[in-house]
Amino acid sequence: MPTTTATTTVLHCCDPMNERRADAHFAAEARQLRAVGGTALLVDHDALLAGDAERAVARVPEGAGAVWYRGWMVPAERYAALDAALRRRGAELVVTPEAYRRAHELPGWYETFAGLTPVSGWLPTAPGEVPDPQRLAALASGLPPGAAVVKDYVKSRKHEWDEACYVPDLGDPAALHRVVARFVALQDEFLAGGVVLRAFETFVAPPAAAAEVRVWWRDGVPRLVTAHPDSPVAEVPELPEPDLEPVRAAVGALDCPFVTTDLALRADGVWRVVEVGDGQVSDLHREADQAAFVRLLTTDQALLRTPSASGTTPA
Repeated sequence: MPTTTATTTVLHCCDPMNERRADAHFAAEARQLRAVGGTALLVDHDALLAGDAERAVARVPEGAGAVWYRGWMVPAERYAALDAALRRRGAELVVTPEAYRRAHELPGWYETFAGLTPVSGWLPTAPGEVPDPQRLAALASGLPPGAAVVKDYVKSRKHEWDEACYVPDLGDPAALHRVVARFVALQDEFLAGGVVLRAFETFVAPPAAAAEVRVWWRDGVPRLVTAHPDSPVAEVPELPEPDLEPVRAAVGALDCPFVTTDLALRADGVWRVVEVGDGQVSDLHREADQAAFVRLLTTDQALLRTPSASGTTPA
C-alpha cells in the first residue's frame, strides 16, 4: 500500500471569525491531514483579497518549505502575491503562480483542451466594463452559429441562467449584449479577466449515473472521481466511468501539479470537458471521500499502483 509523507504541508483558509482555526468549509480536510501526519497551517483569505499578503501569511512559521494551498478561489495576481510573501518566510507554493493561472483561467488551458471542450472566445475586460455590441459580434463570429454560454475566465452565473448566462442565438446582437451586460453587472468587482463566450452543447446524464463528474488529477494521474459539487446530496447516483485517455493527454500537456476536469456526456455520446481548474481551489462534493481526497496531496506519487481499468489510480 502507498504510504504518506509526514512532511506534507497545506495552507487552509482560516475562519473569518477566528483566525486560529480553519474555515468550517475546510475544517474536516484539515483534520484528515493531521490524522495522516501532515501539517495544516492557516492563511487569511480576506487579507489576501484586500492586498495584504504579509498579513495573510502572518501565522505561517518561518521555513515551512513547500506548501499546498487549499481554500477559496484567489485571483491569479493575488496568488502570485501569496507566493512572494511565502518565499520571504522561507516557504513556497508547490503550484507556481504560472501553473495556477494556466489551470485556473480559461485562456490558460483552452488551447491545450481544444477538441475536447466547447468552442470558445474571449475579450479581456475590466470589472464593470461591458464590451460594445460590435466587439461582442466580432467575438461571436468565431463560434459556431446558434446558442452560447457567457462566463468570465473562471466562473459563470449559471444560477441566473436566462438573464446572465444563456444566449439562445449568437445572431441576435441585442440579446447577446443584454446577457453580457447583466453578467458583468452581477459579477461586479469579481469579474475575472474578461468576458468569455462558449458554444452551447446539449449534455445528458447516463442512465442511473451523475450528470457531471469532477476528475482530480495529481501530476497527470487521475486520482479521484467525484460528483460535481453542485449535485444535490439526495440525488447523487452512481458515478459513470468516462474514457479518460484523451483527457489524460491534455492534462499532461498542461503540465500543472494539481488539476480538476469537469466532464459531461454530450447528447451524441461523447464525453466533453466543460471546465478545467486548479485543484487547490476546486470544491469537493459534500458526500465525497475526504480521506481519499487528502491522500491526493499526501501520497508519494512514486508509490502509486498501476491505474485501474476505470482510469483512476487506487490511493
